[in-house]
Amino acid sequence: EVQLQASGGGLVQAGGSLRLSCVGSGFIFRYYAMTWIRRAPGKGFEWLSNINNDGDKTNYADSVKGRFTISRDNAKNTVYLHMNSLKPDDTAVYYCDRGWNSTTPPGQGTLVTVSS
Repeated sequence: EVQLQASGGGLVQAGGSLRLSCVGSGFIFRYYAMTWIRRAPGKGFEWLSNINNDGDKTNYADSVKGRFTISRDNAKNTVYLHMNSLKPDDTAVYYCDRGWNSTTPPGQGTLVTVSS
């Protein structure tokens, strides 16, 4: 069974930073590109970033480019999202998933709340 467990969310002030982690199991992690998406209250899923299986190619949505950095550690079956200069608009539940994008991420995600 494929499982993806995101963690690292919390309450942070605007301008602050957080690092999210997502551990994958039930599949060969190093074979897959990985993606981060989020869902803000009352809104649909928004794709944020993806990274190829080797970790040397990344892509970002305009809304987070220059503020967020995706990375991965295949030895730990983990993908990360380093988030800097957080804004109240970044408040959302954050999910990871396999592949280059996702519309139905598994797992419960991790909640990030950015206060102004």
